[in-house]
Amino acid sequence: ADFVKIAHPDFAFREAAEEACRNIGTMVEKLNTDVELCQSLRRLLTDEVVINSLDPETRRVAELFMFDFEISGIHLDEEKRKKAVNLNVKILDLCNEFLTGAHLPNKIDKRVLPEHIWCNFSAEGNYLQIAGLHADCPDDLVREAAYKIFLHPNTEQLSRLEELLASRNSLAQLVGYDTFAHRALQGTMAKNPETVREFLEKLSDQLSKRTQKDFEIMTKMKMKLNPQNSKLMPWDHPYYSGLLRAERYNIDPGLYCPFFSLGACMEGLNSLFSQLLGINLYAEQTQKGEVWSEDVRKLAVVHEMEGLLGYIYCDFFQRPDKPHQDCHFTVRGGRLKENGEYQLPVVVLMLSLPHSARGAPTLLSPGMMENLFHEMGHAMHSMLGRTRYQHVTGTRCATDFAEVPSILMEYFANDYRVVNQFARHYKTGQPLPKTMVSRLCESKKVCAAADMQLQVFYAALDQIYHGKHPLKKSTTEILKETQEKVYGLPYVPNTAWQLRFSHLVGYGAKYYSYLMSRAVASMVWKQCFAQDPFDRAMGERYRREMLAHGGGKEPILMVQGMLQKSPSVEDLVDALVSDLDQDFETFIMDS
Repeated sequence: ADFVKIAHPDFAFREAAEEACRNIGTMVEKLNTDVELCQSLRRLLTDEVVINSLDPETRRVAELFMFDFEISGIHLDEEKRKKAVNLNVKILDLCNEFLTGAHLPNKIDKRVLPEHIWCNFSAEGNYLQIAGLHADCPDDLVREAAYKIFLHPNTEQLSRLEELLASRNSLAQLVGYDTFAHRALQGTMAKNPETVREFLEKLSDQLSKRTQKDFEIMTKMKMKLNPQNSKLMPWDHPYYSGLLRAERYNIDPGLYCPFFSLGACMEGLNSLFSQLLGINLYAEQTQKGEVWSEDVRKLAVVHEMEGLLGYIYCDFFQRPDKPHQDCHFTVRGGRLKENGEYQLPVVVLMLSLPHSARGAPTLLSPGMMENLFHEMGHAMHSMLGRTRYQHVTGTRCATDFAEVPSILMEYFANDYRVVNQFARHYKTGQPLPKTMVSRLCESKKVCAAADMQLQVFYAALDQIYHGKHPLKKSTTEILKETQEKVYGLPYVPNTAWQLRFSHLVGYGAKYYSYLMSRAVASMVWKQCFAQDPFDRAMGERYRREMLAHGGGKEPILMVQGMLQKSPSVEDLVDALVSDLDQDFETFIMDS
């Protein structure tokens, strides 16, 4: 239902799925506040004989259920329990309202702006609609106007955010946590806000000189193009880093696309999985009415010894009303059934690829190819999970671990030995030259420190917002202070970027997860696959230690099993920073 409500082409289906999600949500909420169920589980968890007889996964699932019970305040007296239920409802409503507000355009009287930039925005009578940051626009003035208008503070949205943060804090304290961050980080790889803070501070320290260097290069570029107004501002960063990348390495996607036909990329994935894990992907015919759009393809995932492992539905192409986002949905989780059979997982991979031109295959840009590998990493996590319970199947694991398998696939997608197996010009069959792959990889390191510093800033802001309450200052003052301290580009008066920070809803106190997942993936790549990306023994270890457990094992234990040591905060930071260092030697040699 979660998938159907956003992706089905028929509005009636989307509406019915929305209704189903609401009903299931209400049902789960009822179960989470069922006192008898909770007491029964508590008796089990306090009975040492029973607990010692459980296998580790069953024990972990029981603890996760108990955690869910406690979040809804079930262990409290009746008055407090009611308060917890009301807070949960209020938080849900505030989240939905905040999300809606985060995407609403801002209107401005067109006469306020110079006439020559009007054409960049959609007009409504005497007003212009500013619906985004226009980060890629070459005109500095357009980006500046979009930044100042789109991020202009909205009082309703401001009070929604303040109320959301305060309500989350009240709920966390009501159920026994110091802060919302302490509650949100239970069961994650980081475990607590103190570790996250240490990770972000150490990473920021390591990045600061590199970031300054990046800002200097961008400033020089701006000075060259706009000498009258050359101070580097927040609306310049995405544009000038992209421009520098293009200028320095001439990465024209048009040069790469012919080598990345969708068929070739799928062959590449099939070949990689076959060598690494003994797995092949086979296209299957679908029954009438089985798929929601005729261009959806069904793949059977088959192991050379174990047979069928599950199904992946590939919903890869753009269509009207389909959201432009790449994502992975679990349609059916794997679990052990009562009769001893294993229920096979079913997932959907959703991309937004353009339809092919007549007579040519669908061609992917390097970014699209990397996204395909990334999403396929999630799919393999789902396919290879062999958990006893659906509650912890596949990607249903700690947020800061969930992106490890998908980011690891990006490392494979950027390795010439892997790319060389499938990247062929669709007309001539010529392989993609090694220098082009090197150029592509090196271009990604241009201004990468500043890009990462921006992510550190967002993550730090998220931690402060969900830390100790009442907050010492307003959310905007905290934004200003954190931006200047952690990011380095000046805060722009009368803007409130936090009101557009939609990740505060789904990733409250967990925005750091992407950085931490990337650090772990980097360590796994360097230690286990960089020497030989097709090493079958390493592939088997990866499956056994990391993919098989879903969320049924503590994430840090899975990482330990793979790396054969527990990474320290310093190890994680070093892994991220070493990825930034330009590999000029190999680049010059290849050239």
